Amino acid sequence: MREQTISIIIPMYNEAANLPPLYKELRSCLERIKNYRFEVIFVDDGSKDDSAMVARRLARRDRRLRVLELSRNFGKEPAMTAGLHAASGDAAVIMDADMQMPPRLIGKFIRRWEHGDEVVIGVFSGRKTSSLHAIGSRWFYRIMQKISETEIIPHETDYRLIDRKVINEYNRLTERNRITRGLIDWLGFRRSVIHFEQAPRLNGEPSYTYKKLIGLAINSFTAESLMPLKIAGYLGVFILLLALPTGTVMAINRLLYHWAIRGTAFLAILIVALVGVVLACLGMMALYVGRIHAEASNRPLYVVRDDFRTRRRVESDDAYDPEREVALQGVSEG
Repeated sequence: MREQTISIIIPMYNEAANLPPLYKELRSCLERIKNYRFEVIFVDDGSKDDSAMVARRLARRDRRLRVLELSRNFGKEPAMTAGLHAASGDAAVIMDADMQMPPRLIGKFIRRWEHGDEVVIGVFSGRKTSSLHAIGSRWFYRIMQKISETEIIPHETDYRLIDRKVINEYNRLTERNRITRGLIDWLGFRRSVIHFEQAPRLNGEPSYTYKKLIGLAINSFTAESLMPLKIAGYLGVFILLLALPTGTVMAINRLLYHWAIRGTAFLAILIVALVGVVLACLGMMALYVGRIHAEASNRPLYVVRDDFRTRRRVESDDAYDPEREVALQGVSEG
C-alpha cells in the first residue's frame, strides 16, 4: 500500500516574521505523524514584506516546501484556491500563517479523516477579540443561519482538512466572488468538527480590517442566499402598506373633516413611499448585478508570478535551524 500524502496549504500576506516560528512548530508536529508524506504549500498573496523570500529560504532547506507567489494581492480566498489547485495530496489541510491556528491539531484532523470523515472543520471555542468584533461575529452567524440555504457552523474557521474527492469537486467550482469555507460547506460530504482555543497572534497586525470583515460578511450574505434580494421586495411592500393607509387617512380627514392638510403633504407621502421602494430594490439588485458582472467577465481568479520548489534532498547535516534563519533574517534586514 502506497504512502499517502497530506498537503498543508498556508496563504500568507505580510507574515515574514511569523514564518520561521511557524515552520519550526509545523516541522515538529509533522515529524510526530508517522506513515504519511507531507507537502507544504506557502501561497504568497502579494506580500509587501519579505514573506516570499523567507519562505524560499525555508524551501531550500526542506524539499517538502513549495512557494506559490501570486502576481499581486488577490485576497485570501483566491490564495486558498490557488493552494487547493496546486495540492497533490490525498487530503489537504488549510491553515493561516499567524500561529492562531495551532499546527498540533493536524494529527487530530488526520485521525478523524482516517475514520471516514471527508471534511474536518476547526471551530473556535474561544476567541481573544474586541467586544465589537465578538458582537459582529455573533450576529453574523445568527443571520447566516437564518438566511443561508447551506448549514453554517457558528465560529467555523478556514482551518480544516478536506479529502481529495472534496478538493476535486471544489476545483470544479467557477465562482469569482467566493467564500472558501461556504463553498466547502455547500459541497456537503461527511463532516465533523474539532473545537480549539484561538491562540494569540505571534507577530504583526491582522490583515483583515473591519472594512474587509464587513465586505466579507456582505459577500457571504449574497453568495449563500437570495434572501437579501427578497428582503428588498418585502421592504418595498412594507413601505407601500405604511404609506397607503397614511395617505388614505389624510385624504379622508381632508375631505370629510376639512383638516388643513396641504397637497404637498400628500405628495411627500407618495414620494417617500416610491423612493423607499426604488432605493431598497436598486441597492439589493446592485449587489447581485455586481456578482453577475464579475462572473461574466471571466477573468482568472488569480495569477501566479512564480512557483518555487526544490527537489534536492535534505542531508542530515543540513537540517533547518529556525534560530539560524531568524539570525540570517536580521542580518539581511540590517
